[in-house]
Order: sequence, then structure tokens, then C-alpha cells
Amino acid sequence: MSSPDDAPQATNATNDSNSATAPDATTALNVPERAQAAPACEASPAATAPPPPRLHFVLVCVFLDMLGIGLVMPALPLFIGEVAGSREAQIAWYGALVMVYGVTQFLAAPLIGALSDRFGRRPVLLLSMVGMALNFLITAVAGNLIGLVIGRILGGLSAANMSVAYAYASDVCPPAERTKTFGRIGAAFSVGFIAGPVLGGLLAEFGLVVPLYASAAVCVLNLVYGLLFLGESLPADGRKPFSLKQANPFSSLGRLVVSPSTRALVLSFGVLVFAQLMSQTSFVLYTHFRFGWSPGQVGVALFLVGLGSTVMQAFCLGPLNKRFGDERLVLMGLASGGITFFVYGVATEGWMIYAIIALNMLSFAASPALQSIVSKASGDVGQGALMGGLQSLRSAAVVLAPLASSALLALTSGLPQGDWRVGTVFMVCAALQFIGLLVMAHYFRRAPQVIEVAT
Repeated sequence: MSSPDDAPQATNATNDSNSATAPDATTALNVPERAQAAPACEASPAATAPPPPRLHFVLVCVFLDMLGIGLVMPALPLFIGEVAGSREAQIAWYGALVMVYGVTQFLAAPLIGALSDRFGRRPVLLLSMVGMALNFLITAVAGNLIGLVIGRILGGLSAANMSVAYAYASDVCPPAERTKTFGRIGAAFSVGFIAGPVLGGLLAEFGLVVPLYASAAVCVLNLVYGLLFLGESLPADGRKPFSLKQANPFSSLGRLVVSPSTRALVLSFGVLVFAQLMSQTSFVLYTHFRFGWSPGQVGVALFLVGLGSTVMQAFCLGPLNKRFGDERLVLMGLASGGITFFVYGVATEGWMIYAIIALNMLSFAASPALQSIVSKASGDVGQGALMGGLQSLRSAAVVLAPLASSALLALTSGLPQGDWRVGTVFMVCAALQFIGLLVMAHYFRRAPQVIEVAT
């Protein structure tokens, strides 16, 4: 299974080339890793408004965002059941609300990113905290399905702030530090993903609305923390005018796909995210069909996935990036993920899954390394708009990947446990990872970089 941290992210460019060919369009990447050495993440000199920009707020913001979302995960389906009235209506409405959340994110991410390019990161991040708190409060007090829909729409709008959080990190970090920084943010995401459902399940024992109020309180604490300590990272002279074209998710994605410097990168990012979301949404049912796993066994496996992601991105990614560089990390991570998915699909015993998870930590390096490369090859696109486009790509995958994985599981659910075809969904995930690997290998050959091993 893949890491939960792959929230869509990528950031602003340091490359001014607009050539029509990939080799010329990525000249910013033609610098050896040692030549790109830069100080650790720090505020832009032009950002002088107090308080100063603080990267640790982004880490806390991402952690609390995911913690708040995770807190309601165990209780929300049951809460919907109380409002819907029947099991059939509960299932239908839960699926509909998940889709509303994903579609709202898809539509809102470029808008939120473009607004942060125009007005700055700080006000957008703080307003998103207000929106997230209102989402949980409205959901808690809603006595009907309309109220739940309104809450999910607010939640989707507010969750689009992930792209702004990554833009903030990119503002205050030099290009050579971005892979490590993206990894730290991914680790914060993973820790929230681990802690949220555990705490939410415990709180739900005291009432299904308790996790919702707790999540709202977490968002309010995050807002207060931001008001006190968060400085602006984007100086006034670095801001870009707002346009509706930038806020359109289709045109935002279209610009990334059309650009020679980002086309292959976006394709690889898309298949990486799609494969990971397919694996996440099929893991519980697959292990039940294949090995007869209980919820407890699944919970242990998911905990190990989150732990592996956190260890890799918080502690190992920086040294590995210095040793191998972004390009090799992407290739190694995609290869590791593809092999892991394939072995998931052909595993014959449940204990093999635990062993594979332990051996698959390298795959968690692919996403932040790929995001770092995108940030260096994205031309003069605003950071918020760029990441909003990638957030939209992931939001679309959030809606479509479960449909694909559910269809594949339905086709194989009637097969005997030992039939190799039960693992078809993970073999498809493996194929997607290997497609991304081939695309990136071809991209690096066409746009050769000086790939040095740092000493």
C-alpha cells in the first residue's frame, strides 16, 4: 500500500526558459547538486511584515489539518447513517458526500492557489482554518442531509489549502532544500493520518458528534496559532495578478500538460497518485478477500505504512537526497513502488504484506523528489497556481481511483482466495508505477542533467 502523504504539491520555478523542447526547458536542472547548495529554509529577505515567516507553522498546519480530518473518519459514516435513516441510504449518501468533497477540491484548488499568488499565503491559510472549523461545526449540528452537503462543500474548499501550504514552504526554501522540506511536510501529513483516526475512534465512544467538535476545536487552535506566529512568505513584488483563467482547473492542468518542461512530470505525478489512491481504497477489501484479515490486522498494516512514510520523509530523505539527488530518488522510488504493488498482488500469505511494507520505505521518497523537480522546471507559473493545478489533479484522482479499484475488486470478488487474479487491482497499480518510471527515465534522457553523487 502507498503512503497517505501524497497530497498533490509542487512549487514555483527557478527556470526562466520557455523553449519548445524539454532539454532546453529544463536548463535550471542542469546544475550539479553541489552547485545548488543553499542555506537551510529561511524567509525571503523581502518579506518584512511581522511576524517573520515560520516554516514550522506549515508543518503544524498540515498536521492539524490531517488530524482534524482523521478525527471524524471513524464516526462520520455512522453519523450519516443516523441522518439518512436506512443502510441503503447511508451507503449512497456516504459515497455522494465523498464525491462532493473531492469535486469541490478539484474545482477550488486552482482558485485558492491563484488567490494566494495575488493576496499572499497568510490570509488564505488563515481563512481556510475558519472554513474547516465551520465545516465540522455545521456537520455536527446538521439535522438533515442538506446540512451535511454544505459541510462537505466547506470542507473541500478549505482542504484546498494544502497547495498554499506547499507554496509557503517553497517561498521560504531555496531549490536545493525543497525535496527535504516537502518530505518533512509529507511526514507531518502522515503523523496526522496515523493519530487522527485513533483519537477519533476513542472520542466517538462518547458520542458520534464528539469527534466533530474536537476537530473544530483543533482548527480554532490552529487559527489562533497562525494569527500569533505566522508571517507572510510572499513579498508584494513577487505577487501575480489574479485571473479567472488561472482559477479554472481545466486550464490550469492544461497549461501544465502543454508545457514541454512539465508535461512528462505531470504525467508521472498523475499515474503515481492514481496508483497510490487505488491501492489505498482497495487495501481493506483486498486483504479481507485474499487473507480473511480482521479490522485489527488491517489497522496494524496501515499503522506500519504511516510509520514507514514518516520515518523516510522526516529522517531519511535529506541524507538520501544529498547522496543520490532528485532524479535517482524518483527512479528508485517508482521502481520500489511498482515492485511492492506487484508483490502485494501475488502474495499468498498475509504475513508477506507486513514484510513488504517494511521493505518498501524507499517508495515514499518518489513523491517529494518528483515535486522538487517540478518546482525547478515550471517556468514562470505562480507557485499557488502551479500547486493548485496539481491539487486538482489529485482531487480528480480521489474521485476516479475508487471507482476503478471498486470495479476491479468487483470483477475478482467471486474468485477463490488462492486465485492469483484476486490481486489484479494491485497488478494494475504496479503497471501504473512502471509507466511512470519509463516516462521519467525517458524524460531524464531527453533532458540530461549533471547527476552527481554528493560526497
